[in-house]
Amino acid sequence: MGPRAGHRGELSPADLLVAGGGPAGWSAARACARRGLDVVLVDPRPDRTWRHTYGAWAHELPRSGPDALPPEVVAAQDVGWAIATRTHRLDDEYAVLDTPALQRALYDDGVRVVRGRVVTAGAGRAVLADGRECRAGLVADATGAPQALSAHRGRGRRAEQTAVGVVVDEATAARVTGGRLLFMDWRPLHGVPGWPTFLYAVPLGGGRVLLEETSLARRPGLPLPDLSERLRRRLLAAGLRGAEIPLDDPARVEHVRFPVDTPDHRPPDGVVALGAAAPLVHPATGFSVARSLRVATRLADACVARSDHPAVIDGSGGAAWARRAVRGGSAGIVHAMRGRGLDVLLRLPPGEVPEFFDRFFSLPTAPRRAYLGADDDVAESLRAMVWVFARLTPRLRGHLIIGSLAGPGPAQRP
Repeated sequence: MGPRAGHRGELSPADLLVAGGGPAGWSAARACARRGLDVVLVDPRPDRTWRHTYGAWAHELPRSGPDALPPEVVAAQDVGWAIATRTHRLDDEYAVLDTPALQRALYDDGVRVVRGRVVTAGAGRAVLADGRECRAGLVADATGAPQALSAHRGRGRRAEQTAVGVVVDEATAARVTGGRLLFMDWRPLHGVPGWPTFLYAVPLGGGRVLLEETSLARRPGLPLPDLSERLRRRLLAAGLRGAEIPLDDPARVEHVRFPVDTPDHRPPDGVVALGAAAPLVHPATGFSVARSLRVATRLADACVARSDHPAVIDGSGGAAWARRAVRGGSAGIVHAMRGRGLDVLLRLPPGEVPEFFDRFFSLPTAPRRAYLGADDDVAESLRAMVWVFARLTPRLRGHLIIGSLAGPGPAQRP
């Protein structure tokens, strides 16, 4: 059963209004509704089907508690591998989510769903594009990278992750992957010089595997046609025939494009940002779903802990308490550290990227997990950066220092 869009005139007051019906918005709406809050979710297309493939480290998914995901949400789970100039077996298992099952799991019929678009919000009130208004104690901006409710949206060309993938059967994929879940395979089998890309190869369940050529980050994102050609060349080099690479079948092709360095949200009074709008996309991986699930629990618990619940919430007290719940005590520090890591990556000469990742994937488990995961462990994240720096060649250290000091660089050339 999917969400039912509300009709005109249903915008009675609510404790929480969520603008945006993606995973971040629905995670928060579901968690708050389950705790007895009156929740309205507004989205231009609330009945759309989610189509992207989502993944997370298995240990970060909520398996118990009020916001636990049902087991069927995990389509496949296995130990991950990374290949740079050497092959690295990762200690953590990687989970690929069943997107339709995730969408069904996050839907809650206690949420009032309204078809529309929130254009302004603040001081306990949200206004939709068609003029309708809704009074809400708290408004959540889950509109993604556009940050529709930010008081000052950042300008300029953003660094983007882009990818093109095809879905094939397990036997075909095994001829490329050796039957392994490839978190990153940086080998330049596509034979195309220039900006480095890697193969992301993950099982989807039901005997299907996604083979995806990925540009981790680039300003602007590497064009999708370039990635499509690299994927075709890579798979041919691995021994597949042209007829086994379904790039001309839209039902078996995935296109990915999203920014990984969305600027800080400037929320008006009474507004808190969630998901990519926050920004809560991991600058080093592009992951956000596991973090959105955790944030939803923290936000819901903070709402019910408010002394004036169930009125949370009359909009007069601002939303600083909600933003603290969403961001956590050290989230800003860790996010800034990872952002510097992104700057370093963007400034590395293409030929030296595999060597950099060889050092990174040689990290001990704890700091690597802290840097790649949804937690905000300052000490372990710093340990990861120091450990890698100490083991780089002098030339790579120089690039790291320049990237750390210079910040975001200019647009890259193909």
